[in-house]
Amino acid sequence: MTDAELFQHIEKLVQEEHALMQHAEGVGLDDEQHARMKQLEVSLDQCWDLLRQRRARRHAGLSPDDAQERPPEIVEHYQQ
Repeated sequence: MTDAELFQHIEKLVQEEHALMQHAEGVGLDDEQHARMKQLEVSLDQCWDLLRQRRARRHAGLSPDDAQERPPEIVEHYQQ
């Protein structure tokens, strides 16, 4: 996945997240929607991590294509 494709995927996830947030403000979220919101948060964390890895590898003179998505257990414990 290229950086441009990764940004497009992030944008799609953010749009879905915003739609759910707006829905939550109105009528609230059911259990399925809450679960989806959590999935979106994890997916976004993974995407941003992958993008940071790609940039770091490129900066170090390595191939960004060798960056790999890390599991949720890892990216969810990063401190912002």
